[in-house]
Amino acid sequence: METEQRSFRWGHEALHLEFVLGDDGSARLTHLGLPGEAGNGPRGSLPLVEVTATGHGRDWSGSRLVQTAIGGRLRHRTHRAARDGDWHTLTVQLHDPDTGLAAEVTYRSPDGIPALRSEVTLSFSADGGPDAAFAALTRYRRAHRRPHPDHLGLPVIFNDYMNCLMGDPTTEKLLPLIDAAAEAGAEYFVIDAGWYDDGGDGWWTTVGTWEPAASRFPGEKGIHEVLDRIRERGMVPGLWLEPEVIGVRSPMAKSLPDEAFFRRDGVRVTESGRHHLDLRHPAARAHLDQVVDRLVGEWGVGYLKLDHNIDPGSGTSAHPGESPGAGLLGHNRAHLDWLDGLLDRHPHLVVENCASGGMRWDHALLSRLQLQSTSDQQNLHLYAPIAASAPTAVTPEQGAVWAYPQPEDSLDEVAFTMASALLGRIHLPGLLPELGPEARALVHEAVAVYKAVRADLPRAVPSWPLGLPGWDDPWIALALHTPATTYLTVWRRPGGEATTSLQLADRAGGAAGVEVLYPTARQAVATWNPDTADLTVTLPTAPSTALLRITRAELDAP
Repeated sequence: METEQRSFRWGHEALHLEFVLGDDGSARLTHLGLPGEAGNGPRGSLPLVEVTATGHGRDWSGSRLVQTAIGGRLRHRTHRAARDGDWHTLTVQLHDPDTGLAAEVTYRSPDGIPALRSEVTLSFSADGGPDAAFAALTRYRRAHRRPHPDHLGLPVIFNDYMNCLMGDPTTEKLLPLIDAAAEAGAEYFVIDAGWYDDGGDGWWTTVGTWEPAASRFPGEKGIHEVLDRIRERGMVPGLWLEPEVIGVRSPMAKSLPDEAFFRRDGVRVTESGRHHLDLRHPAARAHLDQVVDRLVGEWGVGYLKLDHNIDPGSGTSAHPGESPGAGLLGHNRAHLDWLDGLLDRHPHLVVENCASGGMRWDHALLSRLQLQSTSDQQNLHLYAPIAASAPTAVTPEQGAVWAYPQPEDSLDEVAFTMASALLGRIHLPGLLPELGPEARALVHEAVAVYKAVRADLPRAVPSWPLGLPGWDDPWIALALHTPATTYLTVWRRPGGEATTSLQLADRAGGAAGVEVLYPTARQAVATWNPDTADLTVTLPTAPSTALLRITRAELDAP
């Protein structure tokens, strides 16, 4: 029987490369030269990578280097071509299923010049490469975290901050947003920074008491008019807090003892007009407990977004003989203990770890808190690689992604920003009342699609069919896999061709079909090849995106 072979080509007007793929997935270079020159064919081909596994050759060789070349065992996973200014780029991903060795080969050639530069990156995972490693890490994170209903419910959250009110909430501005958020399908409504700011010269140095600003919420009911409206529209109210800081002009800076703050050499630490609480001290902890119990227990707030916009330096040496690092570790442990106590008293409270848009992001916090802010990136084009990469560091059901449609956005841009959040947690800001009818319909459609698929996300594991995203990649892809279904978001940014091919390896083998879930009215086309597990996706415009669902065929009953 002859070996079945497939091929692909790459190059430009001055350089031409041909590759052949065997039926076992092996990839070989069959031609490198000028366009029009005859190739060598499969007999004269070379593996794309040659790897010498030192110390694993035949044992009669003194250095054990004989028969250690394993380049021929590397199998093709996927390849993609791109253009970066005057440079043409081809990236080919290979792997050895037996050992877990993975290779990424990148060819670069300047336009119009017959020159080629190649680079090879090797990685290793005993259980099948980066995708398998991150799948295992996702399962581990789920197994070692505090149980909470939010991990299964995944409610849709509206937050008034990003590309919206930007820290300037008032009753007048919030009421129409609340109505629009409810109409869009939001289930939580979070009032972000600024709700306590009653001065005209900024709140940065005055925070600490966490009382609502009468100038922002006038009238007899004050902020409770807004909180009541949120509940009337069927949503749970939330508030932003930065609990560990006290502004130097805050009344709390005088009422709390020095021992309740970070100190070095006996002097209270001040950074950008703020002090940092030391939660090992009972007065510091009692202050925060009083604040949270008032907001949650008395006001009925069901969501807290906890921020941390301060760099306290090396730590605190408040205790005798203590190094700043030891003091910082002591505070960190006390902070975790405080969070445990908060959730023990209010078990249905949802707490988001923001920390300057994800700058304090670790498993100690993720194992306790329900959501993690992934970024404060304001550019929808640049958020795509952040959203796609987020499952490397957080479970999909905890990764909060801003989806911020703007009145000036094109319909493709509205769909682009909404789709970025559909395989994570929707954080929906934006001036929704100012959107046109078609844009508003795209927002509503995205939320409805999310509610239809979110039950699968807490048991799905991630993979990256085009490789882990690069900051400037024109095509980006994130897949989430359940035993029966694969959800795939693909983003196309300016600079890429209209069509790309993705290989979902064994996870989606035998798929029965592919369906475009969002946006249904745009022009995405996806074609599945069950023989090769290749998916061809066409997005005619850039930027554009699509959320796809790939379902497996059930085996025939015996």
